[in-house]
Parts: sequence; C-alpha cells; structure tokens
Amino acid sequence: MLFTVEGNDRRFAAGKEEKSSAVVGGYLDCVFDRDMKILYKMCCWKSDKRMGKKAQISNSIKIRGLVDLQINGYKGVHFSDINLTRDDFILACRGVFEAGTTAFLPTIITSSKEIYEHNLPIITAVLQEAEFRGRLLGIHIEGPFLSTEKGSRGAHDEQWISKPDVDYLKQLIDWADGRVKLLTIGAEPDGAEKLARYAVDRGITVSLGHQMAGEQDLCRLVRAGATSLTHLGNGVPAMLPRHENPIWAGLGNDDLTAMIITDGHHLPASILKTIIRTKGPERCVVVSDASSPAGLPAGKYEALGHQVVLEEDGLLRDLTTGYLGGSSATMLQCMNHLASLDLVGTDELLAMGFDNPLKLIGLGPDDVAQARDIWFDEEHKIFQLEK
Repeated sequence: MLFTVEGNDRRFAAGKEEKSSAVVGGYLDCVFDRDMKILYKMCCWKSDKRMGKKAQISNSIKIRGLVDLQINGYKGVHFSDINLTRDDFILACRGVFEAGTTAFLPTIITSSKEIYEHNLPIITAVLQEAEFRGRLLGIHIEGPFLSTEKGSRGAHDEQWISKPDVDYLKQLIDWADGRVKLLTIGAEPDGAEKLARYAVDRGITVSLGHQMAGEQDLCRLVRAGATSLTHLGNGVPAMLPRHENPIWAGLGNDDLTAMIITDGHHLPASILKTIIRTKGPERCVVVSDASSPAGLPAGKYEALGHQVVLEEDGLLRDLTTGYLGGSSATMLQCMNHLASLDLVGTDELLAMGFDNPLKLIGLGPDDVAQARDIWFDEEHKIFQLEK
C-alpha cells in the first residue's frame, strides 16, 4: 500500500509502503484543526482487473479519540461494589480501552460511606499510575446528593441518598485525593447551591441530574456554577407533568450542556434529534453510562444487588422494576449509533465524542494520552478500531 500526504497549501513528500493483495494505492489528506492538530483523511483503492481501473473502498478519518465521562463498570466489575479490588479495577479499565474508549472518568454512584471510603482511594491510586495517566482523567461522583423521588433516583439506592452537605463532599474529595472532576447533584434540594459553589471552587464540574428540578431551580444552580445536565432525558419518572418537568427545563436552559446516552435504548432517535437541535452539537456530550454487564454476552447478571438481564440487542433491563438497568454499550457503540442517525456533520460528531467532554471538565486534547487508533468512515458512517 502506497500513501502520499497532501493537504491544500501544506504539502509533504512522504510515503509508506506495505504489502497488500487487495489495496494497491491511495492517499492521505492532512486536515488541520484550529489547534494545528492533524487529522488524517485516508482514501484507499483496490485494483479492478476487469475494468482496468481502481475502485474506491474506503474514505476514513483517523480521529483523536473518544472520551467518556460516565462509566460505572465493565465486564462484571462495578466501580461502586464494596468488593472492588485494585486488580479488578485495572482489568476493567484495560477492557474499556481495548473496546475503543481512549480516556474516561470512572464513575461511582450513590453509595454508603463505607463504599466511598474503600473504593475512592483504590481508583485514585490506579489513575496516578503511569499506565493510566492521560487515560483515566479523574473521577465522576454521581450522587449522593440527588432527588429521593422514585423514578428520578433511578438505580441509586434511596437509603444512601443525602441532603446537600458540604462537609460530606469535603470527605469524598479527600478520599479521592482531590481527583474528582465531575459531580452530579440534584438541583432542587435545599443547600444545592451552596454545595455547587463549593465544588466549583474546588475545580469540580457540577452537573445536574436525577432530579425533579424546574426552570427556576436550574437557573439558581447555573448561577452557582453548574454547567451541564447528566444524561438528559433519563433519570426521571416514567410519568411527568406535561410542561413543568426537568426535561423541558433542561432543554430550555442555554447555559447547560447536555450529556446524552446514545446507546439506542435510553433515548429514541426523535428525542436525540430534539436535544441536539435544541442545544446545538457544541453543547452536547455523548456518554455511555456503561454498567458492569457491559462487555459481557447476553444473559442474566447481578449488578449491585439488582437482578438484570442483558438482551441480545444490548438492552439491559432490571428484572424487578422492568426499567432499564443501566447501559451495556461502549463509547464506540454509542458513537456508531449516533453516526447512523445522520443528525450532524463529521466535525460536530467528532466533537461530541472528544472535544466537548474534555472542555466540560476543563481539559484539552493535550491532556489525553495516545491510544489505539480509531478511524471514522465518512461514507458508511461508522467508527472502527485499527486492527
């Protein structure tokens, strides 16, 4: 395979030869972004002896990576399990990376103090190891300062949900050695504004979710420093008031970026389209919200005491409640589902999976370590890992 690099006003005399029986030629077109980073657009051809010419077989861009701000577990390991060990956590993280996620925030959901005290130091120690620098970008604590209302609390255990408490948050941050990058809280409980201000002062991005907040609640929290909405469209009761509800309020607030689970199960295509059209792609962040059964074959599993079933199509269902039991998707799968809907252009799509999540937690591309190459086929709308 012979490649030469071309790029409008910037030309390079460079090439690389590799043996291939199917592909005989092609080119790489260098595309520069605003930060002078190079994205590689690759076109390849195969020989067609009958026609005496070459036929194009791919048109792919090498992307900078995929960043997931919400992963709760992977391949049977739940990051909020009291039995979490260093070795299990590392194994799960390596599995996430192998599945195509470049960097992510391991997420702990509402838990007992015993679990926080046990798990946060384990996660913190691992993310400081050389292997995981630039891959584990910090910690997302989802809870415990959420709504206690059934439906809005989702899979979060009601007995461990806490009223906003700055001293409690200080303790969580200390157990994490200051590595908390994202905190999800409900907007409507008394004391939420004070909690948000403290978190922001500590350099933590505050996101609002698992709540029954109205417009005024969200506005108060925006003034206190909140900047996003955790999995907008989910973490709410199945039945809501027609107009006064957290989804409409969140859609209507231009100051809040929307994190969305695009696994094909949490939100129908029409809702994804509505959120993206309303917020604009620049204020949307794709997350997987992967739970411990992610990466496992279809079957019945236990996740934090809940009996769940993973269907062949990836749907993860709680057998007791009948509701979703989390997500079984990887970031790569979420991006592929979104790409298949053809709702946004290539640049916007890539930003929703890389630039936007980094910006939301105050980081940039240089904070992410190099990882496995991921290519986006613009013609077929699919992300693929380099084999």
